[in-house]
Amino acid sequence: LHLVALNFPLSGDMRADFQCFQQAQLAGLTSTYRAFLSSHLQDLATVVRKTDRHHLPVVNLEGQTLFSNWESIFDGNGGQFNIHVPIYSFDGRNVMTDSSWPQKIIWHGSAANGIRLVSNYCEAWHTADMGAMGQASPLNTGKLLDQKVYSCNNQFIVLCIENSFVSDPQG
Repeated sequence: LHLVALNFPLSGDMRADFQCFQQAQLAGLTSTYRAFLSSHLQDLATVVRKTDRHHLPVVNLEGQTLFSNWESIFDGNGGQFNIHVPIYSFDGRNVMTDSSWPQKIIWHGSAANGIRLVSNYCEAWHTADMGAMGQASPLNTGKLLDQKVYSCNNQFIVLCIENSFVSDPQG
């Protein structure tokens, strides 16, 4: 399952699932991508299909392993990953080093177990209001689910996860 960043940072008012879908298509990726966010409809932990949560590794665009599987992100360690494995955007840039993302922080709107935090997800990702709050994680902590709260007017990294793995029938 590929974990890929959108090509630009976004504030708390975003159509992230649509952006993930659109940018994956433009990059020539055939699988379905969803935002790595809890929403009013779904907790982050359930974004990936149940059948794909245990046996598939979570990898970057180059196929380097970030997590042994989807479930391991929500094991209570805050989504600990190796910060030396880059996270790439759909257009191939490393979000950790590229200046297009001045703040190395990702939005997620979730508790460490991947359950939505309704008080901290920028009103279901529909507001960039300075007074509204969103749960996010500074990537320098080496965690995708670190528990920090920021104003929704910030422009942070938004990640997308391949939510259903389709093997190539020609393979």
